[in-house]
Amino acid sequence: MRERQASRSARRDREFAAFVAGAAGRLLHAATLLTAEPPDDNPRARRLLALSLAHTYAYWDRLRGEDPYDRARQYLATRFAREAWHRYGGGLGRARRRPVGTLGGLAPQERLVLVLRMYEGVAEEQTAALLGLPVERVRTICDRATATLLHPPAEPARPVAETKAAKAATS
Repeated sequence: MRERQASRSARRDREFAAFVAGAAGRLLHAATLLTAEPPDDNPRARRLLALSLAHTYAYWDRLRGEDPYDRARQYLATRFAREAWHRYGGGLGRARRRPVGTLGGLAPQERLVLVLRMYEGVAEEQTAALLGLPVERVRTICDRATATLLHPPAEPARPVAETKAAKAATS
């Protein structure tokens, strides 16, 4: 009996290790896009990845034909949404400080929808179900985020006094 349990446990560990070897890089990239951190300095993304993989490992035996990557991605997305909800004052609106990553100009909800739809290729219906939003809302958020990335807002103009002082200093 113990030998059988040890054998099952070892097989489970090997299967999970193979899954992590194949999926961790892509999941980390998705988490880095979500957190809008630089790829070489992404502690929040690494924490999201670790929590997602730990959750997937805990449910490994109960997957029963379910794709472990989908399970890990779902947990990653919902965990990010929950943390963003708490971090940004009860909503997925605009961040107080602008993150510096590629998607840093987007609100957390826009990043979440854009990453799921464009990077991960999750269908609108699945994204809507995962986030508890209507399909039309997911479509609108994705369109707005895409437009913002393609046509970023102009930098705000500097005050006139600042401009005159800069010219005087260079003259």
